[in-house]
Amino acid sequence: MDNEYQPKKIETAVQAKWADSRAFEVTEDPNKEKFYCLSMFPYPSGKLHMGHVRNYTIGDVISRYQRMQGKNVLQPMGWDAFGLPAEGAAIKNNVAPAKWTYENIDYMRGQLKRLGFAYDWTRELATCSPEYYRWEQWFFTRLYEKGLVYKKTSVVNWDPVDQTVLANEQVIDGKGWRSGATVERREIPQWFLKITEYADELLEDLENLPGWPDAVKTMQTNWIGRSEGIEIDFKVDGSNDVLRIYTTRPDTLMGVSYMAVAAEHPLAKTAAENDTALRAFIEECKSSGTSEVDIEAMEKKGMPLNINVHHPINNELVPLWVSNFVLMGYGTGAVMSVPAHDQRDWEFAKKYDLPIKQVIFPDDDSEHDMSESAFIDKGILNNSGQFNGLTSAEAFDAIAEFVEKNNYGNRKINYRLRDWGISRQRYWGCPIPVINNKDGEALAVPEDQLPVVLPEDIEFEGISSPIKSMPEFINVNAPDGSGPAERETDTFDTFFESSWYFARYCCPDNQDAMLDERANYWLPVDQYIGGIEHAILHLLYARFFHKLMRDIQDVLVPREAGTPGAADETSLHCDEPFTNLLTQGMVLKDGAKMSKSKGNTVDPQTLIDKYGADTVRLFMMFASPPEQSLEWSDTAVEGAFRFLKRLWKLVSTHVNEGEVKALDKTNLTDAQRDLRRKIHITIDKVNDDIGRRYTFNTAIAAVMELINALSRAEQKDNNDQAIMHEGLETAVLLLSPIVPHITDALWIGLGHEEPLINAVWPVSDPEAQEQSKLELVVQVNGKLRGKITIDKNAGNALIEKLATEEENVKRNIEGKSIKKVIIIPGRLVNIVVA
Repeated sequence: MDNEYQPKKIETAVQAKWADSRAFEVTEDPNKEKFYCLSMFPYPSGKLHMGHVRNYTIGDVISRYQRMQGKNVLQPMGWDAFGLPAEGAAIKNNVAPAKWTYENIDYMRGQLKRLGFAYDWTRELATCSPEYYRWEQWFFTRLYEKGLVYKKTSVVNWDPVDQTVLANEQVIDGKGWRSGATVERREIPQWFLKITEYADELLEDLENLPGWPDAVKTMQTNWIGRSEGIEIDFKVDGSNDVLRIYTTRPDTLMGVSYMAVAAEHPLAKTAAENDTALRAFIEECKSSGTSEVDIEAMEKKGMPLNINVHHPINNELVPLWVSNFVLMGYGTGAVMSVPAHDQRDWEFAKKYDLPIKQVIFPDDDSEHDMSESAFIDKGILNNSGQFNGLTSAEAFDAIAEFVEKNNYGNRKINYRLRDWGISRQRYWGCPIPVINNKDGEALAVPEDQLPVVLPEDIEFEGISSPIKSMPEFINVNAPDGSGPAERETDTFDTFFESSWYFARYCCPDNQDAMLDERANYWLPVDQYIGGIEHAILHLLYARFFHKLMRDIQDVLVPREAGTPGAADETSLHCDEPFTNLLTQGMVLKDGAKMSKSKGNTVDPQTLIDKYGADTVRLFMMFASPPEQSLEWSDTAVEGAFRFLKRLWKLVSTHVNEGEVKALDKTNLTDAQRDLRRKIHITIDKVNDDIGRRYTFNTAIAAVMELINALSRAEQKDNNDQAIMHEGLETAVLLLSPIVPHITDALWIGLGHEEPLINAVWPVSDPEAQEQSKLELVVQVNGKLRGKITIDKNAGNALIEKLATEEENVKRNIEGKSIKKVIIIPGRLVNIVVA
């Protein structure tokens, strides 16, 4: 066996062996327990970054460990390939987005293979492939038939540079996340998915995900934002119109001193027709963001509309204002304002000198200084007419009953969650499969005309989507036979593609259906891995999509009888896509997240070329627990490389000493027993760290301690050699999920013909962990005075004798009377003296 560790040579040979044997390709096997391990697939930006390497190494370690447990393991990989960066690169480099994307995929695929990840590459998919997105187009048409998709004019965040709608989460400090341009509010027609129809189930099913981090579940709970309240109508003075609002605090209703509507509200638009100043203010509001975060941060402004509404209980006139803090897309676009009991309303009222009327008072008879802030707690009603003296909870029911009895409103459950706007005005995305006939009716593209293929051979003129000025794409015949029509030119939000890819991995070769019965073998994903930044959007949308796929007929179509694994299944069996979720931390350098803009990135390829993939993998797993941020350290990378060289040297030295004879367990010295105990305790430790706790850093530390113990062990006789062999085999097996190349070579070097990839996880020997000697603490009157070593079968008389003869103990009991000796087996001896 070579004495020198040569990572490039070893890794190339081992990867070729895996490829030749198709080691990681899997099929469904009903006789084996399955394990589906999935890491969030990457956007093909050009090169892997260290965040990718960490994410995918974690998944690979888990997958390889589960394979060694005898499970049928699926670990696929693909590409989240649509998106704006490809368009930016196309415009900058004068290259078509498709060409740029496919070249990046080819390069990054090579990087992933060079890292030795155990992927089933036969299942590889790219979301920009028509073979993939035809099924989401088909699915969209089914959702449209079911009324779960609709189109409406909506107020959106508009990026004037990127010329597209942005999600609220893509607006940062009022600017576009990519362009940096000031975002505008616009009203444009948008397609929406009715995620709100599933709000209750999405919320309730979080309770069925014990394998998810509490932080992620809390974030989704808050995002869905279920609330119980009342819708109340305020009649517009001098009109038959009513202004409907929703409130969760009807107990404050008698404290309303003004109402506010969004800039896009019909009442505001009407009032502005003959008011130049009002029109200017409404135009100014369009430059504000549409997210709640933006609204909270900005200065609150407003103008009176010179319109009054009638209070539904006392019929008093209440002035109506237009304000920049009210959003048309949230609720009804109108709010009742109670300055005494809402801090935002209080600040607005102070600014514009509006009345502040306290109607809720502390229930402990204390007083609140209304000149300093709003009183936002619940309490006892006063200044509230017939509701005086009620608690806030009692008033909720009493006021609800009043408005329902008088037809002024009704109880309602509301959600912070809004329907998912899936339209984007960009080119590089999946075309929305809709044709608009001459009457403006939106018709789904018939199934036999799918996929609607995105033209890939295009040129950009400016930044607008090329297909919006491409008559050969736009002009079609209406599917209802009504004559010439126009194709929809918006594309899907890229979250649409990433919301179901996990299911398509189960049957990517099926050209006749979105899914087949194989999905029910593999789903749900047993372990999903990705960053916590995806807690809301991707993870919520994927849960929603999974439930849609479960509920929509013909999503799952079984293959023909006689096909291996075919079964009479027509729907998904599970309610959630991911059983367990691991959210890994970021990779930092100099205390900051690695990014090109900060100039603190490290190229994985450079490290792989210098040290080998195993060193990079080992460092990534050893530097910190997976859920915590990892601080980059060049020194630690070098340390990981030194450890692998040391491991190689230890094995090669042992192997080159010649044949190892069988262990004679009946003739072991104390030192040999201790070393075997260390080996088998390490097996249990690493098994728990990798298999249950996912603390790969402590698993590696335990193996390093074992290697240290093996290095110190004397090699005098056959048993010494046999135990060394046992310890090295154990270390190789325990490290194999983390550093699979070097361990494969070492496994062969240790005399095994069967590849390490087919080896099983080691099982500890309880007998080897038994101790022949025990160390007991000796106390005198409860204070530590010494320690003794005894045979594990020693009787109490001998233990008492050894304890009283221990030198320091003897000095502490000399001249004193022993009243009692307390022995706690296996732990301590306490000598009570007077």
